[in-house]
Amino acid sequence: MPELRKDPITQEWVIIATERARRPSDFTHLTIAEPDKPEYSATCPFCPGKEGMTPSEVLAFRHGQDCNIADWWVRVVPNKFPALAIEGALNKRGNGMYDLMNGVGAHEVIIETPKHNLDPATFSLYQMSEVLWAYRERYLDLRKDSRFKYILIFRNHGKVAGASLEHPHSQLIATPMIPIDVVNELQGAERYFQYRDRCIWCDMIEQELEAQERIVKESEHFVAFEPFASKFPFETWLLPKTHQASFTDMTRERMMEFAGLMQDIFQRIAVCLNSPPYNFAIHTAPCGRENSDVFHWHMVVMPRLTIAAGFEMGTGIYINVTSPEAAAGYLRDASKSPDTESTDKVEVLA
Repeated sequence: MPELRKDPITQEWVIIATERARRPSDFTHLTIAEPDKPEYSATCPFCPGKEGMTPSEVLAFRHGQDCNIADWWVRVVPNKFPALAIEGALNKRGNGMYDLMNGVGAHEVIIETPKHNLDPATFSLYQMSEVLWAYRERYLDLRKDSRFKYILIFRNHGKVAGASLEHPHSQLIATPMIPIDVVNELQGAERYFQYRDRCIWCDMIEQELEAQERIVKESEHFVAFEPFASKFPFETWLLPKTHQASFTDMTRERMMEFAGLMQDIFQRIAVCLNSPPYNFAIHTAPCGRENSDVFHWHMVVMPRLTIAAGFEMGTGIYINVTSPEAAAGYLRDASKSPDTESTDKVEVLA
């Protein structure tokens, strides 16, 4: 029989459609095989040597001192077609019953590697940790701007997930308001804290580690599991085991450990689901609340295996055709990982 499950944080309901249950092999026909990509593309604006095709970099990890030349291993540039503009005042105002303000914010692209044909499942461990460190550096810089209330770091992998360019990249958007999904998480976490005087994510992690049925992988300081009320098949959360409100609080050592867990999860997903398109987003505390006792930062990974249709659009209730317990089992049992870029990869799937 299908189950209705309530997300303990947002209070949203999802349907776990057990009578439509799908195994990983049921999704593989939805994954369009992409041709092998070259290590370098002469037409790609993100490949080395094409620095003049992008706006001037705002951050780069490189060997020399000169900017905008081809000796970098991670490079961050403003988006050439930004969703929000960095210049100007907010000018909040009303129009009768409607509220509006200028589209002020920041929109940046993190070019994750000079190599055109890699992705997080095939990066070296060092490269993955450097990408994460670039996230941190840009967040710390942008949060100084009092106009910005929230900074989202996210990745679209594959055309179905919204990637318009093949070259490995992720994005950052700073907004002058806190997005509604984050507001819902905050409000749910605050309700829980007022009642129990504890972080809801900390309690969730403790229960998941005890039960083990939805755990995919854990390291010394981090854990990855399928949430109880998953909206999407194989939706996976990665979190620090101990309370930490902001992603930026991580040290270099912890960043390396988290990079290893990330790669493990992306490799399992690639093997189990035939390298599907996916999105991930880092949910971190809003600007100015980085020391919150209520919010607990987490990464949400969402493989794009199903399409939201009329019911989801009309109700906001998602139908998940693979239970989180089954998804966790499939991912735990994944037995072979893609080759990573170099020999400093983390041994996964042990």
